[in-house]
Amino acid sequence: MDQRKTGKFLKELRKEKNLTQEQLAEMLGVSNRSVSRWENGVNMPDFDLVIEIVNYFDVTIEEFLDGERKMEMDKKTEETLLKVADYENNEKMKFSRRLCRIFIAALIAFIVYMVIDIQGLSSTGVYENIADFSLGLVFGVLILGTLFTSRYMGRIQAFKRRILHRKGAE
Repeated sequence: MDQRKTGKFLKELRKEKNLTQEQLAEMLGVSNRSVSRWENGVNMPDFDLVIEIVNYFDVTIEEFLDGERKMEMDKKTEETLLKVADYENNEKMKFSRRLCRIFIAALIAFIVYMVIDIQGLSSTGVYENIADFSLGLVFGVLILGTLFTSRYMGRIQAFKRRILHRKGAE
């Protein structure tokens, strides 16, 4: 697969529909910069976005990935690729659930810390250790959350926009 060829093909498809990069980005729930990177062959869209793109432009996944129009891909291959996309989305959901559990644990640790601190026990024996551990857990989760959300926040927002767009269309 040649990313530049695929990007050039995406640009052709977009221009056939008289869309700007901004309009395509808005439709897919991504940034203009993402569309530009795809068209220049720097990056490729996530597989779930590829499915949306090929459906919108009425091309097959094989045509999109190869960067040229062909006859028709057999249905079995397309079904397999759709299963791969479903698997990828399931893995992302599992990751989101795990991250949510971590944030809940940090919230509980923060509440424990606040209770100990309000009671004035944060400087006595075992309570000091519990308070320090709780505060350390909260701080660690904040760092972890910052790292993950900075990388994935754009994707999460795009996913939400796609869901809201689909619900609005129904």
